[in-house]
Amino acid sequence: MIMSDYEKYVQAFTENFEIEAKEVEGLSYQSIGAWDSVGHMNLIATLEDTFDIIMETDDIIDFNSFDKGIEILKKYQIEIKK
Repeated sequence: MIMSDYEKYVQAFTENFEIEAKEVEGLSYQSIGAWDSVGHMNLIATLEDTFDIIMETDDIIDFNSFDKGIEILKKYQIEIKK
């Protein structure tokens, strides 16, 4: 089964932070213990691998929530839609 970009995006969060899909909406940096600086870089690496992109440093720093990530990925021609 082919996953949508939204499903891939959610999976990056669920696998990196060991949370359930229902917990990703509204998630923000440091709102859970797993999303610390190391968790953040692991998430970015996963997203870069998943979507075959390399994010700019400013985008990595600005990526501070589930919703903000969707906005940032648009810059890389990745439309995350439910």
